[in-house]
Amino acid sequence: MNRRNHTNVSDFILVGLTDSEEIRLVLFNLFLLIYLVTVLGNAGMILIIRLDPQLHTPMYFFLSHLSILDLSYSTVITPKALENLLTAKKYISYGGCFTQMYFFISLAATECFLLSSMAYDRYVAICKPLQYPVIMSTTRCRSLVTASYVFGFIDSIITVLGMNTLHFCNSNVIHHFFCDTLPILALSCTDTRNAEIIILILASSTLVASLITVFVSYVSIFSTILKINSTSGKQKAFSTCASHLLGVTIFYASMIFTYLKPRSSYSLGKDQIASVFYTIVIPMLNPLIYSLRNKEVKNALCRVVQKAGSTRHLR
Repeated sequence: MNRRNHTNVSDFILVGLTDSEEIRLVLFNLFLLIYLVTVLGNAGMILIIRLDPQLHTPMYFFLSHLSILDLSYSTVITPKALENLLTAKKYISYGGCFTQMYFFISLAATECFLLSSMAYDRYVAICKPLQYPVIMSTTRCRSLVTASYVFGFIDSIITVLGMNTLHFCNSNVIHHFFCDTLPILALSCTDTRNAEIIILILASSTLVASLITVFVSYVSIFSTILKINSTSGKQKAFSTCASHLLGVTIFYASMIFTYLKPRSSYSLGKDQIASVFYTIVIPMLNPLIYSLRNKEVKNALCRVVQKAGSTRHLR
């Protein structure tokens, strides 16, 4: 069955965040600034980790992929949002809408699994430091990252296939600034219960499974830290996971607020604010969180800059 048999619309209209031209201009400048910082921050983090040999460790291997994910799913959402803030016509094709949805869900789900892998890495580093090089081998790290991507993209495929069975015959106006599942479900003129069940199961299983891993890892981490006698030792142990814990808290809190609730409790205003936070703001915050609180990254940046300067001097 082709697309026309599934739907009577060939495109959608993304209403966006506001109808006020003045506010749209302010939001455009703000989102553009955030996106530029996101691109520079995440690309810079990837480059520093790649260029500095001292950062070729499991922790920074995971962090480089976190930057790749943040940069990717911000790029899936923000450029189209910026375009719609400036133009009167806010159309997105049917295929473009579902493509945006597919990549956003896959990248966000992958980030959930990757954050849980990073929590496991911190658990091994603090609770089993002598076994760390053996447990977190290059093969193990690559397997964890690969599994994160595979499960994330499978999650997205199932979700989008479930959404693609819906019929849209009354309206094509999406009351959101990107193609998210809940606003599109609201447009369907057919029974959406099966699609809602699929989304709820996948979203809850992804978030709960990764959250359980994070929770168990940090319970063990805090238990180990409390057994350390010296205050300086406790502070050093906690500092190794403080940035990750902060990033996890911000990311999961906004995701749970948006997706782990029934459609009946969907609130356009509140959910749009949460969506702006985890699609546009968080990808900018992560490189700042992991770099500003991390002496190793700062030192690596200095080494990379000095090396680049000495190379230019020799030329």
